[in-house]
Amino acid sequence: MATGTAVDVVMPQMGVSVSEGTITKWNKQVGDAIEADETLLEISTDKVDTEVPAPATGVVTEILVPEGETVDVGTVLARIGGEGSAPATPPEPATQPAAEAAEASASEGQTPAPEPTPLAQPAQPVVQGNGKSFVSPVVARIASEHGIDPSQVPGTGSGGRVTKKDIQAFLASGEPDARKASETPPAAAAPAYTPTVAAAAAPTSQEVQPPGQPPGIGEQIEPMSAMRRGIAEHMRRSLDTSAHVTSAIEVDMSKVVQIREKLKKEFQAAYGVNPTYLAFIARAATETLREYPWINGELRGDKIVTRNYVNLGFAVELADGKGLIVPVVKNAETLNLLGMAKAIADIAKRARDKQLTPDDVAGGTFTITNPGGYGTFHGTPVISQPQAAILGTYAIVKRPWVVQDDRGEDVIAIRPIMNLTLTYDHRLVDGALAGRFLRDLREKLETWDESAY
Repeated sequence: MATGTAVDVVMPQMGVSVSEGTITKWNKQVGDAIEADETLLEISTDKVDTEVPAPATGVVTEILVPEGETVDVGTVLARIGGEGSAPATPPEPATQPAAEAAEASASEGQTPAPEPTPLAQPAQPVVQGNGKSFVSPVVARIASEHGIDPSQVPGTGSGGRVTKKDIQAFLASGEPDARKASETPPAAAAPAYTPTVAAAAAPTSQEVQPPGQPPGIGEQIEPMSAMRRGIAEHMRRSLDTSAHVTSAIEVDMSKVVQIREKLKKEFQAAYGVNPTYLAFIARAATETLREYPWINGELRGDKIVTRNYVNLGFAVELADGKGLIVPVVKNAETLNLLGMAKAIADIAKRARDKQLTPDDVAGGTFTITNPGGYGTFHGTPVISQPQAAILGTYAIVKRPWVVQDDRGEDVIAIRPIMNLTLTYDHRLVDGALAGRFLRDLREKLETWDESAY
């Protein structure tokens, strides 16, 4: 249904830890008609590359953020008018009298209506009630951790906004003012986008230049994507937050191999899905997690949070190893082997096709990563915050294995062996608990029959 009034298109929230996103492509331009739920643009975050559908039917009247710009969650990206509406005419730039009038209104406790700014006009910082430029949650967290007043940091972002790189460079520079106590800002409304100034002012002596050396002979430099930057930040933050410890166990996968060979043709013919080893492990891990709620829990301040459900995250590789995303299978405890195999195949396909929604990457309680598909037999994965643990699955390798024959005597046989690792947060999970979890998971994989899955 067409809308008679303008509808804002905002940067969506792509997970609780995601504070910003980058516009990678506009599929429509100003003046184009668009239907509700038709793809309007594509965005990239540290969690997901995805398409953003139009929230209403109408005509694209404004595009406020160009391709390649990174803005905060909730920022207005575009506007869609009613059906047949004409593109909005860019307003005249704000004059000095208008600015003075706005300042006078603000001093009297009134909030003047914001003047829309065309892309060609010089950007001004988005200002909160205390007079300081808006900072993203990531920047605010870093400033709070280091006791920095963000207003003392030279900003190179849109409209002078302080970016994460700015505050990190400010810390690295050892500026004498870097330890000023920060004030707690009041709650602010969703940020409005202020475009980048076309001709930047001459740098001052306080501006921090981006780090890095120019490329040498034989070297190439490429910019980090929003997802790569996000992964780097999240992994570093996880190591700084959790006390990482990894335990490992060897599993005889003979029983799983037999069941999989029996079910493979049936599943593919009847349901179009492949019962991978990952699906078997996920089923067994889900049942084991229900017996070990702390490993499926998290630390929240000085409280331990446990759950009666299991939301399994699965690490999915993107772009030939240049990206990683962790979509989540919700309420995995309700799925049998077939349901688990279908759910894993579905989220992996939608991840690679950029069809994930914000809900698909949120709410995970435990993560499984599967680098064993490339032949690796051991690793120490990094925990996905704020979870307590992550399970690593590795290659199945035929090895000599000591077993008991029918007479109860030890003999050497060839068995398909898999290494499993559990990396856990030692603040919550002790080594003995992790060891028992791995022991019980191994027992299920080695003894369960087809009906148990």
